[in-house]
Amino acid sequence: MLERSITMSFRELDRLEVIQRVVRKEQMQREAALALGLSIRQIKRLVARLRCEGAIGLVSRRRGKPANNAFSLAFRQSVLALVREHYADFGPTLACEKLGALHQYQLSTETLRQWMIAEGLWIPKQQRKARIHQGRPRRERLGELVQIDGSPHH
Repeated sequence: MLERSITMSFRELDRLEVIQRVVRKEQMQREAALALGLSIRQIKRLVARLRCEGAIGLVSRRRGKPANNAFSLAFRQSVLALVREHYADFGPTLACEKLGALHQYQLSTETLRQWMIAEGLWIPKQQRKARIHQGRPRRERLGELVQIDGSPHH
């Protein structure tokens, strides 16, 4: 017997359990629809797919594919080339504003930020090295102060 392993998200595993209960007639389609936040028609479709294809039928068909609204690779490379050339020392917000105003590239600040992080052009605040501040030396006696007023005498 040939065994295949499939990868499912937790959400898909929960969906599988609910649909299996419907197939075993332990739960009504209406209850399953409420539990999963779907319509009864979608529950019927999922039941049919489970019976036909098995558990793999409930796995998302979009997994591993790029989003429909994703920017093209050529667009991304041209934007990052401009950032490297003109705005290497800018933060994502200012770089995004300059790209829109001077080069007519419209994209969100967060998209540009993620691209800059991936290319190593921007380091998020949480990943930056903490600045080490020099501590002042302790006074020799309790209550001793240093008074600085700029005059040359004591």
